[in-house]
Amino acid sequence: MRFKDFHINIKIRIIETFISKFIGSMIFPFMAIYLSSYYGVKTAGILLLLNVLMGIVINFFGGYFSDNYGRKKLILYAEIGRFIAFLIMMLSNSPWFESVFITFLMMTLNTIFMGLSGPANQAMLIDVSKPEQRRVMYSITYWANNLSIAFGAILGALFFEHYLFELLIGLSVGALAVVILVLFFIEESYFPVKKENASSHVTEMLKTYSFVFKDKLFVLFMTAGVFILSMEIQLPNYIGIRLSEEMLTQTFLFWELDGVNMVGFLLTENTILVVLFLLFTTSLFKRYSDKSVLLLGSILFVIGYGVVSYTNNIWFLLVFIAVATLGEVVKLPVLHSYMASIPPEHARSSYMAVNNMTLNLAQIITSISVTISAYLSTWMMSIFIISIGFIGVAIYHFIFAELQARVEKEEKVSSAKRQKLAS
Repeated sequence: MRFKDFHINIKIRIIETFISKFIGSMIFPFMAIYLSSYYGVKTAGILLLLNVLMGIVINFFGGYFSDNYGRKKLILYAEIGRFIAFLIMMLSNSPWFESVFITFLMMTLNTIFMGLSGPANQAMLIDVSKPEQRRVMYSITYWANNLSIAFGAILGALFFEHYLFELLIGLSVGALAVVILVLFFIEESYFPVKKENASSHVTEMLKTYSFVFKDKLFVLFMTAGVFILSMEIQLPNYIGIRLSEEMLTQTFLFWELDGVNMVGFLLTENTILVVLFLLFTTSLFKRYSDKSVLLLGSILFVIGYGVVSYTNNIWFLLVFIAVATLGEVVKLPVLHSYMASIPPEHARSSYMAVNNMTLNLAQIITSISVTISAYLSTWMMSIFIISIGFIGVAIYHFIFAELQARVEKEEKVSSAKRQKLAS
């Protein structure tokens, strides 16, 4: 399976995601610094929290509307809205006019439009891909995302402080390019059946999401994902705090590194290794069963972050963050592929909207970890973190047979549709 074999929507999605994340990574990771410099740390924190909560709420509306009105129209309107928001952000940070408040409002508007289009974008990839394509598709998508974020963040660190206006010009141009790509090249992938005598939107949304949460396989799959993902988020949170307090300054090659420096080093290593590992792991592990790949990747991930949560030795930290990254790269394409097979066709965006809460729920576990670390020793915290991870692995193991059955069912439906179109 090669890039040229994908549906046009997948190709466009990979390209436009690379463009928008590359430019966005030069700006949005630094907006906390931008807001705090004007409003102070406390107010900036509240504003950013409101921004995140708004995204979570709107995400559910995006899933519902995508399943009821189609994908392309919603994505197009959202991308036009994002372009307008970026344009106003640019004008609000120009040499002629400056408004931090308007900039924040446009950030929130961008979050709203991302929440609306996110589930539709994810569901569209599933709509136009075959089950056997997805492991490669998600590997390429994940590789492109990490590459764009890595380069974007480096350039942002260099230019954000003194060239924000110019970066926002680039962001606006990139957003306009995405609008053009969606308008002229993306094809509609889902045509919902119009419901007769439909209830109000609120009632229909409640019915839709009630249906999603009654899917026990999906809930267990998502729960396992939350537990395992929480380990990665420990790095800039509990692990970062622990290293800053416990790790003494050590010499590594030509550098003197303390705990704070080490966290930055580990985050950079993780990003670089994701890009490098993805170049060969997909072909290396394609001969193995999905179950073996999923469980092996998850176990490596848990062990890697488990050791990093305990040790202060530089070499151990570097080696085991590499182990965790390898596990991450190995398991993620398979995980995304299975996630794509769980939702029924009529509710794909709604399932994606709920699944998007995985990160938020993992962040809650991480916040709890930081709080209880005040009462537990380092080794007890490591046992706690590793236990959470292995609970996730155990869930994957116990639901795998049902997961595989859901995949085989989707493959049969997909095959029947292709035969019908061919005849």
